[in-house]
Amino acid sequence: MNQVAVTNSDISMTPAVQSALAVTLRGVDELLPQGEWAKKLARSEATGTPLRIKLGLDPTAPDIHLGHTVVLSKLRQLQDLGHTVIFLIGDFTTLIGDPSGRDSTRPPLTAAQIQANAETYYTQAAKVLDPAKTEVRYNSEWCDALGSRGMIELAAKYTVARMMERNDFHTRFTEGNSISLHEFLYPLLQGYDSVALKADLELGGTDQKFNLMMGRHLQQEYGQEPQCVLTMPLLVGLDGVQKMSKSKNNYVGITDEANTMFAKILSISDDLMWDWYTLLSFQSLQDIAALKAEIAAGRNPKDAKVLLAKEITTRFHSAAAADAAEQDFINRSKGGIPENIPEITLSGAPLGIGALLKQANLAPSTSEANRLIDGGGVRIDGSVVSDKGLKLEAGSFVLQVGKRKFARVVLG
Repeated sequence: MNQVAVTNSDISMTPAVQSALAVTLRGVDELLPQGEWAKKLARSEATGTPLRIKLGLDPTAPDIHLGHTVVLSKLRQLQDLGHTVIFLIGDFTTLIGDPSGRDSTRPPLTAAQIQANAETYYTQAAKVLDPAKTEVRYNSEWCDALGSRGMIELAAKYTVARMMERNDFHTRFTEGNSISLHEFLYPLLQGYDSVALKADLELGGTDQKFNLMMGRHLQQEYGQEPQCVLTMPLLVGLDGVQKMSKSKNNYVGITDEANTMFAKILSISDDLMWDWYTLLSFQSLQDIAALKAEIAAGRNPKDAKVLLAKEITTRFHSAAAADAAEQDFINRSKGGIPENIPEITLSGAPLGIGALLKQANLAPSTSEANRLIDGGGVRIDGSVVSDKGLKLEAGSFVLQVGKRKFARVVLG
């Protein structure tokens, strides 16, 4: 992670500027150019003018997980320094589809899908950002206004040769995979967003570096002071190996129920926990370092993990929900049954255990239910089920699948 010291003699490195730079650098992958950002911070302090910090998100899906909030958490840290965050919804650029990291052309979404996703995105992002210090914009404001003439003039400000230096385009070309002409417009339009917004800093994941640097280039082409670029590392998921992803089922969704969110966070490894603290926690680096020292001195690492789980669960739910989730986790770890579990009434007794699990929404299919039974993951009233041929008579009982799925079933 980029932690290079700034030594430019023409920068007024007051304690406030040094502190702001340290906050900026926390957990980052790269800050480019770091010296320019220090100058912007110093000028902001001297003039009392907040800097304009941009994050663009294409609403390609309605829900976000903790991995998406790494950049949002960095924005919140910069908001707390007094700067203005621009939450840019790429409703126009989503019509193209970001080619970053893609080996094929991304299928376009409809305008209705984009609008529905955008509304959900900001509602969720506002759980991290301070809405009072957030400027919400849509890039259709200026992209629609460009028109054909403006689009041609914009396209003239970058060469095909430079565009083909981009790794994903270069790889697709050499492997004989198609590249649609409209995909070349995506980085140009993302860069033009920075021109329209007069951004001082743009944030993104490590896979967005080409697009972010395009913003610097186009701002210079249009006679503006170029923005700085900050990339954040990708959050490793619950498996401790791959980046957090819904498709890999190693994610914590920010709309997960409080009990589920808390338990998932408690499941991460002790080593991964410290990366999550750096990238997701709002605690200061000094407080995190002190906590890490306590763990190194013999305090139980689970204590630190519980604190992190409660902080994150509180952020997306409430302090009361986080406390209840902690108690629920304690009950489950002792083999107890959570207080609030779904109650389901079913008919058809006697009913086979596989069909029962499916009808109770504890397994997607009878075959999957049988697989869970083979793995010892199914319990009835606390007792492990080993017989896939078991038929249950009429009555009331608690079904449990794994550590987190429960249902109180009344079978008639």
